[in-house]
Amino acid sequence: MSKVTKRKHVMNEALWDDYELPKENQSIVKVLKSKGNNLHEITTPAGEEYLVSMPTKFRKNIWVKRGDYILVEPIQEGDKVKAEIVKILSKDSIKFYKENNVWPKEFEDSKKQEVTVDDDDLFVNTNRTHVQPYQSDSDSSSDDSESESEGNEK
Repeated sequence: MSKVTKRKHVMNEALWDDYELPKENQSIVKVLKSKGNNLHEITTPAGEEYLVSMPTKFRKNIWVKRGDYILVEPIQEGDKVKAEIVKILSKDSIKFYKENNVWPKEFEDSKKQEVTVDDDDLFVNTNRTHVQPYQSDSDSSSDDSESESEGNEK
């Protein structure tokens, strides 16, 4: 089997969306960081952190990054490495799991965090001249009338 054909089959297996619910011994976890040598540090819904391994057939074909959700299956032989990756969850499979109420509630809030950007935090380019926003005549005339009335009152 050529490398391209093997990669195609491996990708299909790792990312398949047959919408099958996790088995009893499988669990949904979130990737915290890559530790090298095909090991990834994960966190469970309960907050437990440990290492999981990438199966040999997925290596050099599948990449997992921080923040991804994966399906893991426990292994017996490891002290530090406690599970092996079975499936990388896509947005569609996550949606399916949520519809069937198997998605952990602890992972619900992490997706809803939105970043708000304040205009004061934005970079200001000092190489360009600052241009005032356009004001219509009605805005400027009301400002002028207010300043004139203030001057008359003093």
